[in-house]
Amino acid sequence: MTADGVPQEGDAWWKSAVVYQIYPRSFADSDGDGIGDLAGITQRLDHLADLGVDVIWLSPVYPSPQDDNGYDISDYQDIDPVFGDLAAFDRLVAAVHERGMKLVMDLVVNHTSDEHPWFQESRDPRSPRRDWYWWRPPRDGSEPNNWGSFFSGPAWTHDPASDAYYLHLFSPKQPDLNWEHPQLRQAVYAMMRWWLDRGVDGFRMDVVNFISKDPALPDGAVTGDGPLGDGSPHFVCGPRIHDHLQEMHREVFARYPGRLLTVGEMPGVTVEQARLFTDPARAEVDMVFQFEHVGLDHGRHKFDLRPLRLTDLKASLGRWQTELADTGWNSLYWNNHDQPRAVSRFGDDSPRHRVRSATALATVLHLHRGTPYIYQGEELGMANAPFHTIDDFRDIETLNHYAQSLRAGEKPEDVLPGLRAMGRDNARTPMQWDASPHGGFTTGTPWLPVNPDHSEVNAAAARANPASVYHHYRRLIALRHGEPAVVHGDFTMLLPDDERVYAFIRRYGGTVLLVVANLSSERSAVPLPDGWQDAELVLGNVPAGEATDAADPAPPGHAVLGPWEARIHRRTT
Repeated sequence: MTADGVPQEGDAWWKSAVVYQIYPRSFADSDGDGIGDLAGITQRLDHLADLGVDVIWLSPVYPSPQDDNGYDISDYQDIDPVFGDLAAFDRLVAAVHERGMKLVMDLVVNHTSDEHPWFQESRDPRSPRRDWYWWRPPRDGSEPNNWGSFFSGPAWTHDPASDAYYLHLFSPKQPDLNWEHPQLRQAVYAMMRWWLDRGVDGFRMDVVNFISKDPALPDGAVTGDGPLGDGSPHFVCGPRIHDHLQEMHREVFARYPGRLLTVGEMPGVTVEQARLFTDPARAEVDMVFQFEHVGLDHGRHKFDLRPLRLTDLKASLGRWQTELADTGWNSLYWNNHDQPRAVSRFGDDSPRHRVRSATALATVLHLHRGTPYIYQGEELGMANAPFHTIDDFRDIETLNHYAQSLRAGEKPEDVLPGLRAMGRDNARTPMQWDASPHGGFTTGTPWLPVNPDHSEVNAAAARANPASVYHHYRRLIALRHGEPAVVHGDFTMLLPDDERVYAFIRRYGGTVLLVVANLSSERSAVPLPDGWQDAELVLGNVPAGEATDAADPAPPGHAVLGPWEARIHRRTT
């Protein structure tokens, strides 16, 4: 630290922090309209303060037509009335700061809503804001190129008024901004400074590595059936992405030294690219969200399920640990608002193993090198919800994929399993506060039904049970805050070829931590490194009275771990 308390390079405050993501629509409803709001979040802040988290990340609360649940912003400098108003936001920020936490906003600047005034003005070819978006004339009477949208169909929509097309990598109601235009960039930076001056402590920036496109907008390779091509080589980490982010840092982040957390969500980013984005000397962002590990169980697309091999997961996460060790920083997560529930995807959400597998997954993740992110309800072990028919889903990505699949001749019964397992609605069912109707989320009718398991899986029950998932997360967070090896230690993967056990070592100074976790529903004998047989147990997820070794003695030099058992041992030299 410097004399005035500002972290120097290497001891940035966010390295020892834990971030908690809130999806406002589903967190807590204060007024009974069935939709979560800012006042509801403020009322529940003590739950997060008691958990021990340092940062709250809010998914978008800006005015929006809600075509993509708020990721289609129609006004960057206000609050959607469904969530409250700017006064309610200011009260939330003040309450967060009073509890010693920080607040980070989600920022979507790759695209806006088609109802944003900027886009409405750009519809006029004579408008000075015409080039703030990607407008192009027809090519042979059709789309300007063959790119497909992430939400199905072409990435272009025709506007009859000017006989031109506009680009949208997502929904037609989410037109892409043209970051080649300097006035557009300055407008974005001014907006960001406006929020930071209001007390916000940083941004998580949605698909920010898409903001630079190849201005030629060339066709993409056609890899599947039909005419649509993959345009990603021309916009994922595009030609001027580093220029844009370095300019953003100069114009915005550098004016608030030592205070902010800046996170770039970057689908398709490689570890080599992430080294550049997160190198402090380059002054771009503090960390990136990468998606390699959450794509390992995808086939042709995210709804095409494939078994996850633990060895693949270890190889992926281990490589990111190694490659960012000397430059940059990792963000650590199992799930978020776009991913299914971790305990259902990577663990075992059956009544027998839900708690144990949720705590095992937490132990593994939080002991990696990087900043851990907790998604709302993860600290309770919330699971995927039962979605019986397509009418139970709300998410635009899921609904569009279902419609496209049926048009291609697939049967509903063949499509639905993938939607149930991987659909984004799994993460968006309301927070389960207690066993009352609607889980204590609302006194009205929730916008999305609460998972029926809320009668057993809820915050009130978890807080009352010392052996709950919630209290295990509290202990993990306290360990991160108190043990420098968790934050700063190097990382060495063990047993890379084991399909059941995830094990690694962290070293810092004279402290060495050994993490061993059986990520399976069967007992496993784990070979221990020399000298670890009698090492101090810092934290485990099995109560002392349920010691596995007593029931099944370990072979010499081994430990026997029960199903989904995790342990953290420590030695000092």
